[in-house]
Amino acid sequence: MITVAIPTYNRSAIVVETIQRLFLLDPPPAAIIVADQSAEPNRTLAGWHEQGRIRLIRLDAPSIPRAMNEMLLAATTPLVLYLDDDIEPSPGLIATHARAHDSDETWAVVGQILQPDEEPRHFAQPEDDLEFHFNHDSGCFVANVMAGNLSVKREHALDVGGFDENFVGAGYRFETDFALRLVAAGGKIWFAPDATLRHLKLSSGGLRSFGDHRSSPSPAHSAGDYYFAIHHRPPLARYALRRLRKNVATQYHLGHPWTIPTKLIGELRGLLLARRLARSGRRLVRGLVRGSQPER
Repeated sequence: MITVAIPTYNRSAIVVETIQRLFLLDPPPAAIIVADQSAEPNRTLAGWHEQGRIRLIRLDAPSIPRAMNEMLLAATTPLVLYLDDDIEPSPGLIATHARAHDSDETWAVVGQILQPDEEPRHFAQPEDDLEFHFNHDSGCFVANVMAGNLSVKREHALDVGGFDENFVGAGYRFETDFALRLVAAGGKIWFAPDATLRHLKLSSGGLRSFGDHRSSPSPAHSAGDYYFAIHHRPPLARYALRRLRKNVATQYHLGHPWTIPTKLIGELRGLLLARRLARSGRRLVRGLVRGSQPER
């Protein structure tokens, strides 16, 4: 039994199309939960909620890890499958995720994700799973995930505290942080290439609501990566220098040098915000009692 959980933000049309595709799957999900963080209510989603076809959760501010946690708490099935709101699922997506959870040692399954213009292909296993390619064509155990095609055993996901809500803004690396905590707790994560979908990667709404990460002075795009590094990749200074080389010394910035100062401002603000969030402690789902709702 699988509950599909979809976070959505400012994508009223495409999320409806995605859910219509899910209705047609064979087998369909046992339940669909949508966490809508948009300012304006979606009438179609509200109608489906009233009809009992989906469960709609309305959130007052955008936060992808909070949306993920709220849906994890609301689900009642043993498995929860997180999907992006702009996807084309393969016909057997639900059944494939369910089969991949047959082993007790597998606590999460991440499926193949084909971005626009991508096809499945074979890659050598990287030394660091941060570089894993999710259009890979072979099954393997991993320590990294993408939350747009991720199923979890609900009990174990709650036991590790769910998703850390200190990943603010675009929430970069929030799902990798979750994966590493899951593995550290004794679970395994299976990459299942046959659980495949196409990610449409819309240019508006969702994470794109936070602006262009290449030129924005906002900390929304960088704070998550620095917060991740504080917990998983010390020393922070070395990681920060590596990030700057990859994100500022790029072909785009060489061709648009006027964007470099604002990008550097965004990086500095993200670093300072990450350090402040880390000092405040993680924001996880806590206090789980078997058979009851955990306290926040």
